[in-house]
Amino acid sequence: MKIDTYRYRCPLGRLQPQTTDLDAVKEHGWRDQRILVVSEADERLDFVEREIVRRIGERLYGKGGKRHD
Repeated sequence: MKIDTYRYRCPLGRLQPQTTDLDAVKEHGWRDQRILVVSEADERLDFVEREIVRRIGERLYGKGGKRHD
């Protein structure tokens, strides 16, 4: 006798965004909640903008690569 294995699906799964376009998610976050997600290595930024992003990140969260134990 063959019994199919039932995989339980979480009811919250349908509330998760189905989009995999990260830029669309970032744009949506900025437009709706004024949350900016930007990488220091984003090629769309020039040198000055990358430096600003790096300095803001270091001021808020410390130098990159260091862990606070």
